Amino acid sequence: MTWSENSLQRHMNIPASYLVLVNDAGQVLLLRRFNTGYKDGMYSLVAGHVDEGETFTDALIREAKEEAGVVVDPAKVEVAHIMHRKSDTDGSERVDIFFIVREWSGEIVNCEPGKCDELSWFEFDSLPENVIEYIRVALESIRDGVQYSEVGWSNK
Repeated sequence: MTWSENSLQRHMNIPASYLVLVNDAGQVLLLRRFNTGYKDGMYSLVAGHVDEGETFTDALIREAKEEAGVVVDPAKVEVAHIMHRKSDTDGSERVDIFFIVREWSGEIVNCEPGKCDELSWFEFDSLPENVIEYIRVALESIRDGVQYSEVGWSNK
């Protein structure tokens, strides 16, 4: 078997970028999922899968504009947390990178009302009960200065 044949048999991870938008009061912006078929009614972050040929930062900047109407300067993006996760819905493996952004331009607006029915600011210590569990883990890790986590593995 050649190297290229072997590489095709390797397992895949699904990459995603998450925007941890923090305002001057130290609050984080959360969106409530709506009509998506995944965790509807629960809070999450502005986020999205990294498209082929796209970097994590590029995906973050694209999603910030597409979902919240804000422009993010790549120089203002900080890696806050990395999560290796096994999905609780389909068992797929994920690599999630959470980026803190404290400065942006534009007004925050719900650009996807068909997928989100609320955008609200919350204290890191007072997150709503209905935050998606792995998002809660990431936000609490960021609050506590933990840079890496593993979620959803049967031995964890």
